[in-house]
Amino acid sequence: MQTQTTEYYLKSAQGKEADNIIRSCVHCGFCNATCPTYQLLGDERDSPRGRIYLIKQILEGQTASHSTQTHLDRCLTCRSCETTCPSGVQYGRLVDIGRQLINAKTTRPFTDQIKRFALRKLLPYPRRLATILKTGQLLKPYLPKRFNQQIPDRQKPRMQAEHIHKDPAQTRKMLILQGCVQSIATPNTNSATANILQKLGIQLISPKQAGCCGAVSQHLSAEQEAMDFMRRNIDAWWPDIEQGVSAIIITASGCGAMVKEYGYVLQHDPQYADKASKVSTLTKDISEILAAEKLPLERIKPSTQNIAFQSPCTLQHGQKLDGVVETILTRCGFKLSHVDDAYLCCGSAGTYSILQAKLSQQLLHNKLTALQKHQPELIVSANIGCQLHLQSQASVPVKHWVELLDESFI
Repeated sequence: MQTQTTEYYLKSAQGKEADNIIRSCVHCGFCNATCPTYQLLGDERDSPRGRIYLIKQILEGQTASHSTQTHLDRCLTCRSCETTCPSGVQYGRLVDIGRQLINAKTTRPFTDQIKRFALRKLLPYPRRLATILKTGQLLKPYLPKRFNQQIPDRQKPRMQAEHIHKDPAQTRKMLILQGCVQSIATPNTNSATANILQKLGIQLISPKQAGCCGAVSQHLSAEQEAMDFMRRNIDAWWPDIEQGVSAIIITASGCGAMVKEYGYVLQHDPQYADKASKVSTLTKDISEILAAEKLPLERIKPSTQNIAFQSPCTLQHGQKLDGVVETILTRCGFKLSHVDDAYLCCGSAGTYSILQAKLSQQLLHNKLTALQKHQPELIVSANIGCQLHLQSQASVPVKHWVELLDESFI
């Protein structure tokens, strides 16, 4: 696509990057066919191609408007368009830049500013979130149904297996990110991961200094705040990386997609660029680890047969790991039901379910209709946000697929 980006933006790293991304777009429109918001709204401005054009107008000096801001806000950043795009347009990065540019030129309504500030100061901090969640769980029986459904039940802690590897000196070590919401709402996900990996002779290390991956801040256009979270995690992980850990395991695909981009986001930071690149290289979704391991299939006895797997956008589009979890579960003897339009977003998308509640609920309804079409006994996911979002309306239990696998070990 031809651009006439102003000198003002071409002098900035962000402007140059955005200009290069836009130029790689051939305006073919293939992306529109797989865009969830375009399918719902039918408005070109709520499609990837339309949003690219809106960002192009900003770079060319046109006045940024609240209308433009609204259309960019409606984007889920699901990156389904990237999977479809024949030209390899880095749309996810472009829309992040576009939001930052327009936020610098316009003022949000006060209530919207408060809501976004609250999300940034609550979600990335487990202790703060735990207080809110515990209070909500205590009040849950007395709340109206529409609020009640949004509060997950408290998980009963699962026992972690003893490490049975005979030679501790030969035990492989890997780091694990505990996560923010996941560590509070569904702590059994990482417990299940530890159990499975212990049986494979892998010890997990979780530095207490590590915190939020930075995704919440990044997608709410607080890029410097996001970078601070990234640097903090790199500092926490680096001593173990120097000791030779073989991987950084992420069990929430949304966090995994973010950590794999540390090298990209911090590429211009002279102190952290090399370290960030190393961290991104080491980062693996738990499915990548288990796909490469020789699982003891004789010890896996599926307790649930008819399962629907919801493949999060951050797994299949962000990390390009479509089909990996499904292959593992099928090898282990689980029966997976077919899911129509599996490439479409469930509507969770980080903070989207809060900031764009109406659209999010429409997408959730469509996703659950597809997932429950063949009457599964259970729905499994690979991302905490999707899991909680689906759980709020599903007629069957929803859990992380690693928990299911752990429960089936004998």
